[in-house]
Amino acid sequence: MNEAPVSTFDTIVIGAGSIGAPIAFYLSRTGLRTLVLDSTPSVGQGSNKKAIGGIRATHSDPAKIRLCLRSIDIFSTWKEVYGDDIEWIECGYSFVAYREQEENTLKDLLAIQHSYGLKNFWLDRNNLLELIPDLNPENLIGGTYSPLDGSASPLLAIHAFFQHARENGAEFNFNETVTGVVAERGKVRGVITNRGVYHAPVVINAAGAYADAVSRLVGMSVPVRPDCHEAAITEAVAPFLKPMVVDIRPASGSTNYYFYQHSTGQIVFCITPSPQIWGDNTLETSQFLPMVARRMVQIMPRLKNIRVRRTWRGLYPMTPDGFPIVGWSREVEGYFIAVGMCGQGFMLGPGLGELISRMVTGDLEAEDQQVLDFLSPYRQFVGQEKLK
Repeated sequence: MNEAPVSTFDTIVIGAGSIGAPIAFYLSRTGLRTLVLDSTPSVGQGSNKKAIGGIRATHSDPAKIRLCLRSIDIFSTWKEVYGDDIEWIECGYSFVAYREQEENTLKDLLAIQHSYGLKNFWLDRNNLLELIPDLNPENLIGGTYSPLDGSASPLLAIHAFFQHARENGAEFNFNETVTGVVAERGKVRGVITNRGVYHAPVVINAAGAYADAVSRLVGMSVPVRPDCHEAAITEAVAPFLKPMVVDIRPASGSTNYYFYQHSTGQIVFCITPSPQIWGDNTLETSQFLPMVARRMVQIMPRLKNIRVRRTWRGLYPMTPDGFPIVGWSREVEGYFIAVGMCGQGFMLGPGLGELISRMVTGDLEAEDQQVLDFLSPYRQFVGQEKLK
């Protein structure tokens, strides 16, 4: 006689993406019986596989700086510790300034960033051109450079978290949609799916762009809306560009854009649309490429002859202030929210996975509370992230 599948767990994670897979990995390392549910056929099939792979701690707030510093530690040592090649490259990030507005913003942020451990610094025009010789020198003032930032493969990294989580005992059920969250007397008891019922005292919402729909299953709402972003990749060319280049100047149709050269020699690039494009349509458009091409050729004329091979569109789960929402529900005991990564879930995932594991087990560290206060689901959502 075949044994019936286990339906009782210590934790249930909804979503097997950039946040859900690292959460499962770190929870399973503590010995907690962990189940991950996802409606797609395999790990990382939502926003994760649409990410371009950039990983930076160069942010404007202490929470994301600390989380991403830890993520960089994890990504950069992953092959040494676990044996998987996730294509980590310490390429660095450079935020360039062609106007006084951006110069002042970037310089003002350096004091904040240094107070939380970042090793970035300002480069004047000549020094920046030594680092990135192909930048357009006209009106260039300088820029910041963060040499310890980098990139990795979102698909290889998420698969590594998935594989090691399973080795630790975590279970992943794919093609399974959560249709309800069971709560009794103000406490989570488990979830209902299109296949059955699973019991657990802790349910973690890591559903990315669909976080609000999942949260409504427990009678709550979270201010997360999907915002459409497009990206592209070119043909491979000989290496000539080291850091990710970020231009935060607003322009017609966009607020910023960024690009870097992958280890394969291909240029990968993305743009932040303005106004934002709300919805869950993931079909690429004809407007994206002409818009971003003009901006990229203006800042780096050498790119004008390179051929684009593919474009794609993904969803950024956006919050009103541009910061993630992470914390326990006050209304329903055992319900945890880890949503609204605003397009930065890949770089935040490892650091958040560790933090959430500590929260579930009650082993918080001294600096954790500041991060949690900043990302609280019950904050006022005022202000804006300065380096989205």
